[in-house]
Amino acid sequence: MKKKLLGAAIGLAGIVGLAMSGAANAHVDVAVGVGVPVYAQPAVPVGYYGYGDRDERWREREWRRHEWRERRWHHEMRREERWRERHDW
Repeated sequence: MKKKLLGAAIGLAGIVGLAMSGAANAHVDVAVGVGVPVYAQPAVPVGYYGYGDRDERWREREWRRHEWRERRWHHEMRREERWRERHDW
């Protein structure tokens, strides 16, 4: 009888250990009732949420400036080409 109880206790401890190990890998805290600390993923700071929006607006603005410069440069090159053709350069 004692061997059966000992086997059941070891088996139960093994199952609980595996469950807690799996929960630790999944970043879930299941040790509330057991009293064993388990890793829980820290919360994301709230202050960083608005940062990406400002960065995206800056990137779009810079891209528009870049595109405008490219169009302007091509326009000037075509204008110069036409001028050279007119004046036989």
